[in-house]
Amino acid sequence: MKKYKLLIACLAMIFVSCNQDEQKAETLLLRAETSFNNGDFNDAKLQIDSIRVLYPKAFEVRKKAVRLMQRVDLEEQGRSLAYLDSMMTVKQEALDEIKKNYVLEKDTAYQEIGNYFHPSQIVEKNIGRSFLRAQVNELGEMSLTSIFCAGGNLHHTAVKVSTKDAFAETPVSNDSYETTDLGRTIEKADYKLGNDGGVIAFIVANREAKSLKLEFLGDRPYRTVMYAKDIQAIAAVSDLARILSSMEEIRKEQKEARMKIQFVTRKMEESAAKDKTGKE
Repeated sequence: MKKYKLLIACLAMIFVSCNQDEQKAETLLLRAETSFNNGDFNDAKLQIDSIRVLYPKAFEVRKKAVRLMQRVDLEEQGRSLAYLDSMMTVKQEALDEIKKNYVLEKDTAYQEIGNYFHPSQIVEKNIGRSFLRAQVNELGEMSLTSIFCAGGNLHHTAVKVSTKDAFAETPVSNDSYETTDLGRTIEKADYKLGNDGGVIAFIVANREAKSLKLEFLGDRPYRTVMYAKDIQAIAAVSDLARILSSMEEIRKEQKEARMKIQFVTRKMEESAAKDKTGKE
């Protein structure tokens, strides 16, 4: 009999404890809903997380909390997408204004992505010249190409750009090649932004300079001068690259936001369908 009474007392304590947990969880849920309605999504998520951690057995409240979290996620992603859309509009306007200053080379027969060049650095205007040429593709990926055709062979795979006090040097290029044109050897090596040893940033930082020293590094060095025309061309392509790369980043974030919205919407629809089935 004593054991029976003890069991009844324990069950009563458990019932009271669970009931108290439900009430406390409901209080947090109410705070979360208030924060959500006031647009304070961070606090709403904090209250929901507290329900999950502190009251794991408050099952009904936890279900409501999950659905509220879905609403929070949906609202957050909607606002994020609206902001990204507005930013894309601003960037597109900036691109429309600046891209007329560049030449887009794109053969639609075999190229999905074209490349922008500064007009002063297109091939037709630089035949037989040894220099650094900048380009940026439509995705905002910028690179430099070192072109050597001053006679003989250097087999160069890197370049160095310097002032009297400082310099920047590319690592060995992963993409260097040699051709001939009317018996003249032409060497080229490509250096992508981020794997250019800071050469692009160095040139941009010295965009007002009248000249920079340019050295081709190969079996033997070849030194020449980079004049203001090429310095400014590379700096201008860098300006375009920043706009294009930021637009590409926005596109990725827009895609991610849309995917999250689709995922949350699907979960909400599934939950609603379960509720309907349960009621029936």
